[in-house]
Amino acid sequence: MSCEPTESIVTVLETLGTIKRPLLMMRTARHGTLDYNRVTDLRRILRLPATPPPGAATVRLLIELEELQENLRTRPPHEIGNPWRPARHIEVLIALIAEARLMAQAVPSTP
Repeated sequence: MSCEPTESIVTVLETLGTIKRPLLMMRTARHGTLDYNRVTDLRRILRLPATPPPGAATVRLLIELEELQENLRTRPPHEIGNPWRPARHIEVLIALIAEARLMAQAVPSTP
């Protein structure tokens, strides 16, 4: 487990609260979290040799990756370049939701 300051976790959770995506994408991603396997899926999604530790830094990586996918999805159709792949975007959202839940569980609740 990483020992990061609580402020960074709260900041990341606030950032997550501002993300707005189509309802169908979010429903699909939430459903996909049931089959999420952190060890294999996260390493593949982030394209890393090893699974990173849970925490704010990992969620921030996923936020940046999801933002990139959203930019591909919403760009003008006449632009040429890396195409948007819905399946890739959904798998990033699945990992983001699952990792955010894991990180939120680590935040102590106030009475």
